[in-house]
Amino acid sequence: MKHLLTLLTLISVLTAANAQKKEKLFNGKDLTGWTIHGTEKWYVDNGELICESGPDKQYGYLSTNKDYKNFVLTLQFKQEADGNSGVFFRSRIPEGVKISGWQAEVAPLNHHTGGIYESYGRGWLIQPKAEDEKYLKQGEWNTYKIKVNGDEVTTWLNGHQMITLKDEKIGQGNGFIALQIHDGGGIKVKWKNIELENL
Repeated sequence: MKHLLTLLTLISVLTAANAQKKEKLFNGKDLTGWTIHGTEKWYVDNGELICESGPDKQYGYLSTNKDYKNFVLTLQFKQEADGNSGVFFRSRIPEGVKISGWQAEVAPLNHHTGGIYESYGRGWLIQPKAEDEKYLKQGEWNTYKIKVNGDEVTTWLNGHQMITLKDEKIGQGNGFIALQIHDGGGIKVKWKNIELENL
């Protein structure tokens, strides 16, 4: 009995420690903890975070107010209309809405969701294999997992590993997480269950 109580106590402590490492980035009610960059639309409806193209049809970003270095980020997204978006990590917006950092792509079918793109830098660093593009469920909810640890990035889409990349420059990066609206207009993407576990 004593050993059982000790085991249960240990499990309780480990569970509590793990819960402390996990952070809900989106509360399902409003944009608390986030900052809007640009004129595009970001709002909450029915517990979902929604981004839409605005009148200027430019790039738009919604960034966390905190920086995150090493983490596992999980979220769900549903593409409506064009659906060209992305999840930035270790990023900055030094002036205006010209972002500096790396993007885990969210895009229409066969446009490399799960790949890593360096904005205003080297461009595409890695794209998923052609046969892996099929794991995107366009117009439905998708589960996206992004692991960033040191100089290594791995992405999963609906439980399938899309890419893994080791990059020295990424390893030196630091900054916030941000969701993107691509320019061009006609874009609408929904997001929910945005959670992060610090590593």
